Amino acid sequence: MSILAGKRILLIIGGGIAAYKTLDLIRRLKERGAGVRAILTKAGGEFVTPLSVSGLTGEKVYMDLFSLTDESEMGHIQLSRDADLLVVAPATADLMARMAQGHANDLASTALLATDKRVLIAPAMNVRMWEHPATRRNLRQLGADGVLTVGPNDGAMACGEFGPGRMAEPMEILAAIEAALAERPGLPAPDGLARLAGPKPLAGKHVLITSGPTHEPIDPVRYIANRSSGKQGHAIAAAAVEAGARVTLVSGPVTLADPPGANVVHVESARDMRAAVEAALPADIAIFAAAVADWRVANSAEEKIKKGKDGPPALALVENPDILATIAKHADKRPPLVVGFAAETEQVIDHARAKLKKKGCDLIVANDVSPATGIMGGDRNTVHLVGPETLETWPDLPKTEVARRLIAALAEKVS
Repeated sequence: MSILAGKRILLIIGGGIAAYKTLDLIRRLKERGAGVRAILTKAGGEFVTPLSVSGLTGEKVYMDLFSLTDESEMGHIQLSRDADLLVVAPATADLMARMAQGHANDLASTALLATDKRVLIAPAMNVRMWEHPATRRNLRQLGADGVLTVGPNDGAMACGEFGPGRMAEPMEILAAIEAALAERPGLPAPDGLARLAGPKPLAGKHVLITSGPTHEPIDPVRYIANRSSGKQGHAIAAAAVEAGARVTLVSGPVTLADPPGANVVHVESARDMRAAVEAALPADIAIFAAAVADWRVANSAEEKIKKGKDGPPALALVENPDILATIAKHADKRPPLVVGFAAETEQVIDHARAKLKKKGCDLIVANDVSPATGIMGGDRNTVHLVGPETLETWPDLPKTEVARRLIAALAEKVS
């Protein structure tokens, strides 16, 4: 039997082109035995009709805060508290802002403010709106208030732009709803759900994290890079947000959505990453999970290099800045806890111990990234935590679980 059987969902449909996806979400919730009531915002009504929503839910659609009929049949307080879970999809930038500030100027915002149940949002907006500091600030506040988040995804927008901001697909939202209803205190959040409620062992702490590869230009269209996906670093950032930290994530070029609640700085090259890291200091914990390119081209071309009769050009390489060592040995702003990553293909522990000593950090998270492991770019990881006098090996785990365990371990060290 589905966990949704007999559960009551209050679906708040915001105003955005993604509102059409909520019709499929309603159908799938009903298939699994859930009861669905819907609040359709005025803006949401520009994209889907009350008749279509009512036809799928089998219930009256609520729209007006000051409807005498609706208030006499089921007041907005009862409407918000009669559900097992409130779901906002699409959660527009405006809806998120009003939720974060505690506004109650329409039925949707009033129901959200009056509820004593959990709330899950599925953000959807233009990529620039998603990345705006005001939206990031509102997202952090919602996270601190215990609001759960699913998505958004990367993809093409209705406005023609591409990037994070597409609402999660109905099946993704459905999985997040099931995870939210199944979640119990003390258990790790299921994958795909940003669990922002619960204990906050890193509350008041600033955690600085690097993630992904760097791209070192050869010319305007070519670059030197590596196979890092950024999945582990981004998972660590999400886990740190979950633990209550103020998180700065300095990310190289990846195809992943920004972790909700983190302040994300997007960079390209190793030199860009070092500058962003130094600008983000001071921090209580610094975790360097990025796979920074060791070398760059000494003099990258300003124009595309053309094929010539003399064969391929010779590329002179120079070393990139060592970001981990720079911060670990920083005279003024060294974080109290500095963690490096060692991606190795042989003698993993030995190389990690040598790196720990050479870089001057407090802990190395080492893993074997040989092609046969599937770790580089994959969803699972097997890591070794190497300290000056300690060694701890974890079993094969999802990268999300590695992230949670690592953050839990680091929280104990700075508590």
